[in-house]
Amino acid sequence: MDQDIIVRNNVKVFGNGDKAMMFAPGFGCDQTVWKTVAEAFKDDYRVVLFDYVGSGNSDLQAYDFIRYNTLEGYAQDVLDVCAALDLEQAVFVGHSVSSMIGMIASLRQPQYFSTLVMVGPSPCYLNDPPEYLGGFEREQLQGLLELMEKNYIGWATMFAATVLNNSSRPALKEELEERFCSTDPLIARQFAEATFFSDNRKDLPRVTVPTLILQCSDDIIAPVSAGEYLHQHLSKSVFKQMEATGHCPHMSHPEETIQLIRQYLNETAVGVLA
Repeated sequence: MDQDIIVRNNVKVFGNGDKAMMFAPGFGCDQTVWKTVAEAFKDDYRVVLFDYVGSGNSDLQAYDFIRYNTLEGYAQDVLDVCAALDLEQAVFVGHSVSSMIGMIASLRQPQYFSTLVMVGPSPCYLNDPPEYLGGFEREQLQGLLELMEKNYIGWATMFAATVLNNSSRPALKEELEERFCSTDPLIARQFAEATFFSDNRKDLPRVTVPTLILQCSDDIIAPVSAGEYLHQHLSKSVFKQMEATGHCPHMSHPEETIQLIRQYLNETAVGVLA
């Protein structure tokens, strides 16, 4: 075990299973967002939680503005953790941009992954009519980055509300806001740029790992069209439209998230055994 990586990415491992299940947080978040969902799988899996460098309780001294200028740098974090723990055929559960980060990692070293679970994924956040609807125009995303620079706290408040899209859950909004505010603004802005201007559509035909796509209802960040596009272009994918609304079902609707992941993994296991 590479202790340097374990410390750098604040890696936590628990659970009773032989097979690993790795949870990756989305933009602006850390491993604690997975607490409820991860706990549900600890009896059957070896649960792996981690923080990307620059987030949560990772080693901020290890942050490299060149490495993390693209999602490939974050995919290397995933691969580093897999190597440090000597993982094989793990279930990778990624929220939001981590869906694409996990996919990139699987293209580089597929032996680490048996399954990809994408929660609220988008292969491209920009609209590219008429073939693709990502949900945003370039001017909107540039405005978002400008607000981060001018008024980071104001951006965090606004973005937390947009992400959750659920006015009946003020405590969750505050929790998300706090996570955004605890991140270094320069690092957060660079991660935002790497996230929102990424386009992984060309990578989809090369993906070999079976994939579950969980798409929320009324998700402003990753519309249903993004999930449907993924399903059409990932040859070994299953698409599930969730009843959960917003962009963070693992926080707002953990029971449904757990149930859909478990159902898929059980069905996949039965299929393999058959």
